[in-house]
Amino acid sequence: MAEEKKALVTKDMLVGEIISKYPDAAFALMQCGMGCISCPASQAESLQDASMVHGMNADEVVDYVNEYLQFQASQKEEGKAE
Repeated sequence: MAEEKKALVTKDMLVGEIISKYPDAAFALMQCGMGCISCPASQAESLQDASMVHGMNADEVVDYVNEYLQFQASQKEEGKAE
């Protein structure tokens, strides 16, 4: 049975909360086109609102960030196993 991956980030979360909880998410967000994640205003808006401002689909951004975070976690786990 395939392991179901838990979503770490949701579109309702604040950008600041995401970066605080998952620092690796900053890189993924910048790769999506959100280069302004360090802007004070962005810290208080939801990922859905930030996506809308940048003309992006929030669900696609959430999927990308979660996949990136899960990949990073798996790489760290593999490093521990060696």
